[in-house]
Amino acid sequence: MEDPKVRIKSSFQSDGALVITCFPSVGMVTSVVGHYLIEHLDLEYIGGVFDSRLPAVALIQDGAPMPPVRAYAGKPECNLEGCEQIILLMSEIILKEPIVNEISWALMEWSKEQNLVGGVIVDSFPKAGMKGGLDGSEPVVEYEDTEGIDLLGIGTTKNSRTRLEGLGIPLLTQGVIKGMNASLLGEARRRGLDVMGIMAEADPRFPDARSAAEIIKKLDQILEMADLDHKPLIEEAEFLESQLRGMIEMAQDETKSKGGSSPNSMLYG
Repeated sequence: MEDPKVRIKSSFQSDGALVITCFPSVGMVTSVVGHYLIEHLDLEYIGGVFDSRLPAVALIQDGAPMPPVRAYAGKPECNLEGCEQIILLMSEIILKEPIVNEISWALMEWSKEQNLVGGVIVDSFPKAGMKGGLDGSEPVVEYEDTEGIDLLGIGTTKNSRTRLEGLGIPLLTQGVIKGMNASLLGEARRRGLDVMGIMAEADPRFPDARSAAEIIKKLDQILEMADLDHKPLIEEAEFLESQLRGMIEMAQDETKSKGGSSPNSMLYG
């Protein structure tokens, strides 16, 4: 069986790239962030990661097929030192061991050949008292639950931890992260690569656009990108929440009228 391969189109030059990763997370926060960046930064599909153990599925977008683990790139206005462009790696598929470690290794080996300036790993964790619904792959963290949306940071180097603190993101002092993000962060630290993990508290019951918006605000500060407007996400979240509340209330009323039990487990997964 062949190892995972990172296949990027030959004409692409990665010099001065900041890599942002968006692998599956609680409340679909990374998916919302990833698709938002693709659309609003006009990122171009440049390839992906291929392995025979990945499911034979394709994401269809604007009539074009995309592989399960794919890469995009673009050159938005970026004032981070040395940053000339960004590469976005994303997937909606939860990767399992051992393939997760092998893909992580393949990405790290690929990064050795590129002139990258660092990385940002986007992630989320379930609100206190809630389960993440990622087949046990969600982070388990200890944090001070506040009224707003809490953010936590993980840095693979002293420089990345200092940068997180400068952004007003408290460092995660204790917890467990799992899956692809854990593998990437652990290997990045071993190799001395400058990578930040930014995690947002999210509601696992539905796509949490509000939490995604909080991460996008921080990405805006890191990259100092122009016209990165997060307001549409807030409007989308408010609309989504109102629709879901209406559906839940209707389902609860119907169940009560029939004398049944609460449908929350079905609606929330």
